[in-house]
Amino acid sequence: MVDKQLLKEVLDTASANGCDFSDIFIENKQTTGIRCEAGKIEKIQTGVETGAGLRVICGDSTAYAYTNDLSRAGLTEAAKIVSHAAACGKKGVNLDFTRVKPLVDFVFKERPEDVPTERKVAVVEASDRAARSEGGAQVKQVIVGYGDMVQKVVIANSNGNYVEDERIRTQLIVQAVAASGAVIQTGHEAVGGLCGFELFESYPPEQVAAAAARRAVEMLEAKPAPAGKMPVVMAGEAGGTMVHEACGHGLEADLVQKGTSVYAGKKGQAVAAEEVSVIDDATIDHRYGSYRFDDEGVPARKVNLIDKGVLNDFLFDRLSASRDGRSSNGHGRRESYQHKPIPRMGNTYIAPGKTDPDKIIKETRNGLLVKKMGGGQVNTTTGDFVFDVAEGYLIKDGEIGPMVRGATLTGNGPEVLRIVDMVGSDLGFTIGTCGKDGQGVPVSDAQPTLAIRQLIVGGTTHGKPQGQIRRL
Repeated sequence: MVDKQLLKEVLDTASANGCDFSDIFIENKQTTGIRCEAGKIEKIQTGVETGAGLRVICGDSTAYAYTNDLSRAGLTEAAKIVSHAAACGKKGVNLDFTRVKPLVDFVFKERPEDVPTERKVAVVEASDRAARSEGGAQVKQVIVGYGDMVQKVVIANSNGNYVEDERIRTQLIVQAVAASGAVIQTGHEAVGGLCGFELFESYPPEQVAAAAARRAVEMLEAKPAPAGKMPVVMAGEAGGTMVHEACGHGLEADLVQKGTSVYAGKKGQAVAAEEVSVIDDATIDHRYGSYRFDDEGVPARKVNLIDKGVLNDFLFDRLSASRDGRSSNGHGRRESYQHKPIPRMGNTYIAPGKTDPDKIIKETRNGLLVKKMGGGQVNTTTGDFVFDVAEGYLIKDGEIGPMVRGATLTGNGPEVLRIVDMVGSDLGFTIGTCGKDGQGVPVSDAQPTLAIRQLIVGGTTHGKPQGQIRRL
C-alpha cells in the first residue's frame, strides 16, 4: 500500500521534534454485508475503507492523527501534526526496518472476494427458510445478517519493526421472534470466525437458523423463573459472556493502571477458586477474536491471566506496558485507522477442568441451568453485573427440569470466580463485538460447564428456590 522508503520518511517527520516511540498503521478494508427481513433481501452492501493512523508517544502523552490520503503529501501533513503536538526533546530513532514474523499462522480456504454474491445471498435465504420452517406459524419475524471482511494492514514503527498482515473474518447472525397470544419471545444465534466462506462447513446456516427459531418457540411455553438465591450451573454452550464482561475487562492493563479495575494491586494474590484459570489466546485457529499480530505489530500470544486461582498477568498494549516497565503481550487493538490502539481482549476463556458436565448436573440437587446468556450490564470498577438468561432450565434432584423464562443473574464477577465448585471438561465459544472507549473489535469468549455455589436469580415467581451442591 505504501513503500518502505515513504514509511521511513513519514516516521522521520513524525519523530522530528523528539519522541519515545512513533508508529504508523495503514489499512485497506473490504467489507460485504447482507440483510434479510420479512423473507426478502433488504440490503446488499459492499465497501472499501483505506487510511492511515500516525501516533507519537512522549512519556505519558500521546498525539494521534489519521488521514485517508495515502499520498506523500497527505501522510507528511499528518506526520507534521503529531510531531508538533507531542514534542518532548528525545531524538534518535531506528529507521532500518526489520520484518517481524508471527508466532502463529492461519490458512484461509475460501476467500470472500472469490465467492460470488449469489452464494452469499443463498446462505442468507437458506437461513431464513430454515428458521421459518423450524418455528412454523409461531415464528412471526426472522432477521438474518451476513458479513465478511478482508483487512490488509501495514504497521511500521520507530523501533525499526515492520509488519504486513491480512485478517479475514466471516459471520452469520440469525434472530427469530415467536409469538403466542400476548407472549413474545426472541431466539438469537451467531457464528463467526477468522476464516473465509469455509465457516459454513463447520456451521451449516440451516442449523444455525433452526437453533434460533427453536429457542424462540420453546420459550413461549417456558414457565416464569423463580426468584431468590440458588446454585447456578453455567453450561459450556452458554459461552463466556460472564468471564468476558465481569472479569476480562478488569484484566485490561489501562483500567488496572487507572485504578478502575477490581483487580488493581492484586497481582500474585488468589482471586478465584483453585479450579479456575482464565486465559486470553488470540492464536487459536479460526476463532473470531484471533489474529497473527495485534494492531501495534506485536505478535499474538497466549496469556495466562489467572493461573489456578492466582492473578498472574494483565492484557497490555505498548503504552500501558511501558508504564509498567515491560513489553506488550500483544493486546493493543483498534477498530480502524481512525482510532488509537488500547488494551483489548482477543479470545478470553476459562480453561476446561476434568469433571464430566453431566456429573455437574447430577450433583446439583436444585438450582438453575443456564444454556444461553443474553445481554446485561457490568460495572468494571467493582465487577458487579446483571445478565439476562436467554435459555434456562430448573434443576430438580440432579435432573434437568422445565424451561423457564424471564430469569436474570446478579452477582460480582471476582466473587463468582471464588465460589466455582466444579469445572467441566467441555468448552463452548460465543462471538461478539466488544465495545470500549467508542471502539468495537471482534472477540470470542468461552467457558466450560461451571457449578457456581450461589447467585441471585431474578424472576417473576417467589417460591423456595434455595438449593445446594452435593458431592457424589
